[in-house]
Amino acid sequence: MTTQTPGLRTKLGRARGLGSAKEGAHHWWMQRVTALALIPLGLWFIATIVALAGADYTEATTVLSHPLVAVLMVLTIIATFYHAQLGMQVVYEDYIGTHWLRLTVDLATKFACFGLAVAAIFAVLKIAFGG
Repeated sequence: MTTQTPGLRTKLGRARGLGSAKEGAHHWWMQRVTALALIPLGLWFIATIVALAGADYTEATTVLSHPLVAVLMVLTIIATFYHAQLGMQVVYEDYIGTHWLRLTVDLATKFACFGLAVAAIFAVLKIAFGG
């Protein structure tokens, strides 16, 4: 029989360092922060797309080459892909029981989100700097 110590962990569990990895709260907060950031960024993005409806390539690239628009677009890309990656990680943790498969799919998602974000940011910067 084990005796409980304050904090509901056994002495052995405390000695081994078992218990909370202390990362769940950070993950939860980051998902909320990105969701909050995506509200104004998403509204701005939709308004920009609506304003550019029917515009030709030159007009669209002129708008995107404005420094403020380019910065907001890069922020939208970063927040979107980071939020998506965090959300998918939660889905994998909840629904994939096999550890190696969950790890593989999670890593593939992280690499895909990172790669797609870099490609999108590169495209925005290329347009913004006229390269």
